[in-house]
Amino acid sequence: MAHCMRVLHRQGGKASSVLLTEIQRRCFHLSPLAAAAAQVAMSKFDKDGMPYDKLVKNLEVVKNRLKRPLTLSEKVLYSHLDDPAKQDIERGTSYLRLRPDRVAMQDATAQMAMLQFISSGLKRVAVPSTIHCDHLIEAQIGGEQDLARAKDLNQEVYSFLSSAGNKYGVGFWKPGSGIIHQIILENYAFPGLLMIGTDSHTPNGGGLGGLCIGVGGADAVDVMANIPWELKCPKVIGVKLTGKLGGWTSPKDVILKVADILTVKGGTGAIVEYFGPGVDSISCTGMATICNMGAEIGATTSLFPYNSRMSDYLKATKRGEIAGVADKVKNVLLNADQGCNYDQVIEINLDTLEPHVNGPFTPDLANPISKLGEAAQKNGWPNEIKVGLIGSCTNSSYEDMGRCASIVKEALKHGLKSKIPFNVTPGSEQIRATIERDGIAKTLRDFGGTVLANACGPCIGQWDRKDVKKGEKNTIVTSYNRNFTGRNDANPATHSFVTSPELVTALSIAGRLDFDPTKQELTGADGKKFKLSSPFGDELPSKGFDPGQDTYEAPVKDGNTVKVDVSPKSQRLQLLEPFDKWNGKDLQDLVVLIKVKGKCTTDHISAAGPWLKYRGHLDNISNNLFIGATNAENGEMNKIKNQLTGEWGAVPDVARHYKRNNLGWVAVGDENYGEGSSREHAALEPRHLGGRAIIVKSFARIHETNLKKQGLLPLTFANPSDYDKIQPTDRISIKGLSGLAPGKQVECEIKHKDGKVEKILLNHSLNELQIGWFKAGSALNRMKEIAA
Repeated sequence: MAHCMRVLHRQGGKASSVLLTEIQRRCFHLSPLAAAAAQVAMSKFDKDGMPYDKLVKNLEVVKNRLKRPLTLSEKVLYSHLDDPAKQDIERGTSYLRLRPDRVAMQDATAQMAMLQFISSGLKRVAVPSTIHCDHLIEAQIGGEQDLARAKDLNQEVYSFLSSAGNKYGVGFWKPGSGIIHQIILENYAFPGLLMIGTDSHTPNGGGLGGLCIGVGGADAVDVMANIPWELKCPKVIGVKLTGKLGGWTSPKDVILKVADILTVKGGTGAIVEYFGPGVDSISCTGMATICNMGAEIGATTSLFPYNSRMSDYLKATKRGEIAGVADKVKNVLLNADQGCNYDQVIEINLDTLEPHVNGPFTPDLANPISKLGEAAQKNGWPNEIKVGLIGSCTNSSYEDMGRCASIVKEALKHGLKSKIPFNVTPGSEQIRATIERDGIAKTLRDFGGTVLANACGPCIGQWDRKDVKKGEKNTIVTSYNRNFTGRNDANPATHSFVTSPELVTALSIAGRLDFDPTKQELTGADGKKFKLSSPFGDELPSKGFDPGQDTYEAPVKDGNTVKVDVSPKSQRLQLLEPFDKWNGKDLQDLVVLIKVKGKCTTDHISAAGPWLKYRGHLDNISNNLFIGATNAENGEMNKIKNQLTGEWGAVPDVARHYKRNNLGWVAVGDENYGEGSSREHAALEPRHLGGRAIIVKSFARIHETNLKKQGLLPLTFANPSDYDKIQPTDRISIKGLSGLAPGKQVECEIKHKDGKVEKILLNHSLNELQIGWFKAGSALNRMKEIAA
């Protein structure tokens, strides 16, 4: 140190920045990378410097141990290991303990996450964390009116989230700021980032080279509490892109095709990693679109390698310094090693990829646009389109809006407007302000469009739809990501199709499914035929982004004096009571609450839409438990037989009756149970109403983890056909729990109504840590035990 000071003294205090960096390197043993990264903050809202130096060092340790080429996702993931020198690493087997760089929560899930954090007794979050108000704004009239109404209706919740963020050190993005994933892309995502978010479409950040993973609120609490986050080591599916995007084919068509190939569960337990020469033909926001909808194939997350398109986006969003340090680690950390091994490889030629329209009722039912009309006629789907909707977290970039505007301008030139209601959802305040400034929003309004609030809106069921009655069969087309039954408008008869915003726009001009804009003509107001030109739009605004209104609220430095109030009379918020601990005994004679038939997403288990207002009140929201699931006994929804009284009733009512009578229950399900949203309420509610185990053929990743976190046993049939053995009148006993151990099967005894007893075996994926959660009653209970 003294020598360093003498060197500085000899320079007369006038050392150049280059010399100062060299002095730092020699005297403090800092690499040039460390010196550069330390001077660049992770975001303009954070003090923490870029973590590249640490990540590169961790990666060196791992590579020396594994002695093999690594995929990009492995590099980013393993460089965030809590103990890179000792961590067991085996794809599909090991449980990794990781240190994410940050946490993001949307307002619907943040309520429960913050309530859990409050009950932990900790004073401040340990990693940069943010709350984003995007889920509670209902689409009704238009952006300004709907936002004002939401602020009034949800004032209690917004006040809670703002004050909790202020007290515990969490940044707060106010209602109207935009959808969480777009805000993350614009402000927080960077190449090599590891982030967890309490929303299943968190992988959107993969478009900027980050591993961004959707989780439940309890996982977020772990990370905010400075506890290593646990993830089963994912397999890696490689998607090789060749050729080049062009014409009507868009980035959305890439993921629609991948969903066709892999189905809604084909990515479970894996990261999807894109590579190949075709990658460079896709914009940064286009890559984000592809990663965002990777949630629909059950993937842990999705990722693109760092390239010039990402660098351009970072510079356009005033993060050029991050691009500068990312350039320095591009080959080491931010691209796959040559010769790396993927567990599965899919190849897609972008030159020949046709535009797709997927649906209805599931996002993996792929229809090339050339065959959509034929499929609609064959399957009896309504050909007339009732509403077209563009935007959402998946497709609301400046480029998306510009390409739609190019189609609209051509239609208007020929005297045509949208034949149907056309709704536009900007992804963020920045996007809204920029498309307003550049005239894009006016063009879409001239087309007949309604610009909604910068929020999730109809994509998640926050839509006060008036044009059709409940139960009326109809078709809508959207640029969203999900189209499960009742997802958008709570109408089970709505046939919802997901596609690119460009195709939504073209189909809205025709007003019917059997229109193929790549081949067919339209008739202008003058009676003349014309064919729409291929859409085009600027990737980034030539005048730069307009940030719009300032909607960010930074937390105070010391939150000790900040008060967070939760009224005991509140119908929206409820402080949590700890779940009961396991009593050390086997689970005997559990009743079957419901045997679910067919697809059972987290929407079926815990509906969204109007129920979003109760996300902070566990008892109230539990009144939607399984109301959307189909009962195998009668083929009906929300109608099951109470095994104590013999009467038929709503699922939540029967569950509450069992709970009052101290009778534990199980739910039985089919394949990929719990797919869809990261909604941890789908695990909290069954636990709150007396559930003890969920027995299914297979689980979606996030939901299985959420069940474990809340002390429920997620079990799978060793023989999937045993699903057929369980009847609604059976009593279920789960044996040998005192010997519960990783990889050890559990014995299940089925007592039928006629007295016959059958024994089957059940599998589980619990490790030692997770078994501790079960015994303690929940992961939160276990956290408190350890702290004590």
